[in-house]
Amino acid sequence: MAKKMIRPIRTETEYDEALKEIERYFENEPKPGTPEADRFDLLALIVEDYERKRWPIEPPETIEAIRYRMETGGYTQADLGRLLGSRQRASDILTKKRPLTMRMAWKLHREWNIPAEALIAPPRTRGRRSAA
Repeated sequence: MAKKMIRPIRTETEYDEALKEIERYFENEPKPGTPEADRFDLLALIVEDYERKRWPIEPPETIEAIRYRMETGGYTQADLGRLLGSRQRASDILTKKRPLTMRMAWKLHREWNIPAEALIAPPRTRGRRSAA
């Protein structure tokens, strides 16, 4: 039985078909370097591409990203204050009374490994997506 040529996914039906085919490979994983393994890799790439375009995941808002990193890293507001220069500055950042400067964003990115995209993104407006 001849396999269909792999093409970009453009519809939900094509997406469902690709998922069904790729699921078969989960049950019987092909050996690396074989034509079946190449097909599996290509299917995974086009599924990933379709999902990224169809359901994009936007980076978290700046304060959400900082709070998440504080929670997962075991950091306190005092730790944030030491990193940014003062506890008051940390408090003002977390309550959105003061914006992050580029220097602060760089420190958070470098020291706490927070993605730069989350730290320098413009604030989102309700009900509208940014054109950037």
